[in-house]
Amino acid sequence: MIFFKDYFSSVSADYAVYRPGYPDSIFEYLSALVPEPERAWDCACGNGQVAVPLSRYFGTVVATDASAGQIRHAAEPERISYLVAVAEQAPLSSASVSLVTVAQALHWFDQYRFFSEAKRILRPGGLIAVWCYGLFRCEPELDELVRDYYSNTLAGYWPPERRHIEQAYRSIAFPFAEAATPGFQMRAEWTLEQTLGYLYTWSASQRLIRAEGEQPFARLCAAIEQVWGDASSAKALRWPLSLRLGRR
Repeated sequence: MIFFKDYFSSVSADYAVYRPGYPDSIFEYLSALVPEPERAWDCACGNGQVAVPLSRYFGTVVATDASAGQIRHAAEPERISYLVAVAEQAPLSSASVSLVTVAQALHWFDQYRFFSEAKRILRPGGLIAVWCYGLFRCEPELDELVRDYYSNTLAGYWPPERRHIEQAYRSIAFPFAEAATPGFQMRAEWTLEQTLGYLYTWSASQRLIRAEGEQPFARLCAAIEQVWGDASSAKALRWPLSLRLGRR
């Protein structure tokens, strides 16, 4: 039996709203590397952040997530099939997809079992792409407040798996023929409300609030509000992506 740590179902509706989108260039890049972009598997799909843009480049996308709450809030274009399933035991046939994607979720998996499953499901020559991102970058004062909240206020509330994000997934053994990749980053123009909503949906923020109440997060909100200026004005946020790409 596979144990799934579900940190996200309780805030899945907010998660669907307060998350930046991945750049379309990453999906164009991946599809160009696949000889026959007919079918892809987006594992740990969440609310469809990868599955939706991926469906514009592949004939069909099978999108799986262990969280039923995330699946309920997922977007539903025609070429996407959503299934509730753990990463290590996917309901897909062997050699049935040409691309496997995992965005910001590999650190939650039993990686050895997942990679074995990915090898089973990938066609010969198929690709696996896994990526993650850390803290956003905006302006020095705002960045410093977020770093302090992340490292100090939330110390002890991040699950131990978070270290893999901080190490850009380089600490995870990657049993594929790995290829060099170009740099990608997410961008968003967000208001104060959107930025605070994003920080609120962090799994560690939710654990902090359950343990200590709303006050620590409220202090962060007040500090960010002071440096933001006009609350209705949007600021440019950037998240550099760390991508690992391998071929079966």
